[in-house]
Amino acid sequence: MITKNFVEELRWRGMLHDMMPETEDALNTAMTSGYIGFDPTADSLHVGSLAQIMTLLHFQRAGHKPFVLIGGATGMVGDPSGKSQERNLLDEATLNKNVEGIKNQLLKFLNFSTGENKAELVNNYDWFKQFSYLDFIRDAGKHITVNYMMAKDSVKKRISGEDREGMSYTEFSYQLIQGYDFYYLWKHHQVKLQMGGSDQWGNITTGTEFIRRKDGGKAYALTTQLIKKADGTKFGKSESGNIWLDKSKTSPYSFYQFWLNTSDEDAKSYIRIFTLLDRETITALEEEHLRAPHLRVLQKALAKDVTIRVHSEEDYLTAIEASEILFGKGTSEALAKIDEATFLSVFEGVPTFSIDAALLQSGIILEDLLVVHTTIFPSKGEARKNIAAGAVSMNKNKMIDQAALIQQNDLINHKYVLLQKGKKNYFLVVVA
Repeated sequence: MITKNFVEELRWRGMLHDMMPETEDALNTAMTSGYIGFDPTADSLHVGSLAQIMTLLHFQRAGHKPFVLIGGATGMVGDPSGKSQERNLLDEATLNKNVEGIKNQLLKFLNFSTGENKAELVNNYDWFKQFSYLDFIRDAGKHITVNYMMAKDSVKKRISGEDREGMSYTEFSYQLIQGYDFYYLWKHHQVKLQMGGSDQWGNITTGTEFIRRKDGGKAYALTTQLIKKADGTKFGKSESGNIWLDKSKTSPYSFYQFWLNTSDEDAKSYIRIFTLLDRETITALEEEHLRAPHLRVLQKALAKDVTIRVHSEEDYLTAIEASEILFGKGTSEALAKIDEATFLSVFEGVPTFSIDAALLQSGIILEDLLVVHTTIFPSKGEARKNIAAGAVSMNKNKMIDQAALIQQNDLINHKYVLLQKGKKNYFLVVVA
């Protein structure tokens, strides 16, 4: 049963890019099965994939049936769309590991268990593994002409690119393989719609054309906007690289900070794209943000919603506590509670010193730790002056005695000492 206009939902959220004629009418007529493909290039998706996950979420919430296609076969080839260089090919064992990781992540977002429109997950390796090359060029290749494939922008850009390296036949064949995926799902699962980012338009329409030429069938295509940042830099990247959905690759604290640090302009679009908040709630948040931009109401609402949905409410609260530690409001108790990955995320980039664990057997005098074993202060006199002024903290506790003994039980996560000079100058001592 259709519960809302899916296309209109994408439209007001600023997500819709293009669609084939009659697509919206077809979706408003009956429950429709549609799919999006994800290539398993890593064992986790990243925030760049989140827009497509949200598309599937809205599709299901509108009453339609989502299929998630994991490209176990196409991952062995590499999609040239939007790429300037050929992608490295992965071996089967790596691909299987990646497929399993992505599968487990998608279970958190979509309902795979109940209802007529419950989501289904398929892997194109299942229908390609027994497909011989001769069978493929006979059953699939003859239906799409080289002229048709050459006319696609993704192909033309690579062939006429400045580097003149062109593209391999392997990548050239990708659109035909993806087109066959659509045909297979149309034929065996009654999937009538393929969705994807706007860079996928050529591959998707190859699928609709394949269905028309091979069986005279009707299928539809819909693409969403590619997510960009207002300043022109690439969305989904930080100084340390991709922002992953797997907390072992990107800690919930770093994930939360990524969204919290978005610009006002980006926050206005991201809160529509990446949250499930309704139009009235978003409008109210925008008005509140305009009245007091320095409170970053939009960014906080965005970061909270996405962090809880991707990770958990507990991870969100931990990220808040960790933020307070860094910006001066956190307590030593809160510091002691956070896990090592979050701790290291919070203090990434601060000056770091290493000392031998053997030194802690008899303890290290604070003054020596600040001057002899590190270079936090240039002299013991300078260290004593700052301690006396209350300007030195260890593990968020103010230190008042330069002769205080630092021992094993003072370590955070059995490995770290956090020292602070003034309010904003942090130093990390790693005991190894």
